[in-house]
Amino acid sequence: MASLKGWVEDYVAKQNAALASISAEDVVKVVQYLQGAWTKDQQIFVAGNGGSAANASHFAVDLGKGASDKLSRRFRVLSLADNTPWITALGNDYSYDDVFVRQLENFARPGDLLILISVSGNSPNLVKAAEFAKKHGVTVVSLVGAKRGRMAEISDFTIVVEDTHYGRAEDVQMHILHMMCYAFMENDSLREAGA
Repeated sequence: MASLKGWVEDYVAKQNAALASISAEDVVKVVQYLQGAWTKDQQIFVAGNGGSAANASHFAVDLGKGASDKLSRRFRVLSLADNTPWITALGNDYSYDDVFVRQLENFARPGDLLILISVSGNSPNLVKAAEFAKKHGVTVVSLVGAKRGRMAEISDFTIVVEDTHYGRAEDVQMHILHMMCYAFMENDSLREAGA
């Protein structure tokens, strides 16, 4: 049990270090992207795979309900990871690499915002979605782990969590996503600007 306790203490210490790697300025910048999309009534898309897909869905709920409840008009937010029949049809008929980009082909318009979540930064379906978005005037924001990957190279803005451990990085990414939503729920100046 002593070794397990040591492992837990080490895990928590590394989790705290990953959390401490968040740049407040970077989070503010992404909140400004969200505020800009809200102001112009633009669509916000969010996507990820696996645990990051769950984080994308959670973010869409918090922004679409919680943050929107505090404003005079609702955020237009959609998680591209949530339509299972469409995703499986696209994966089966085209390629799993196409499950997000094919949805963007239907919905995305210049000026929209795409938020991508990945620990590796190299998920082929997210990279493909980012490349499509960039070619079609959609702003791309990525949340990635310490390896950064291709997504960090092609995104308009990237927040890096300085850890490569999937569990810790995904946890910190959810912290960031929560801050992005709660900025509108708890910050008077943003609520007044959005009133």
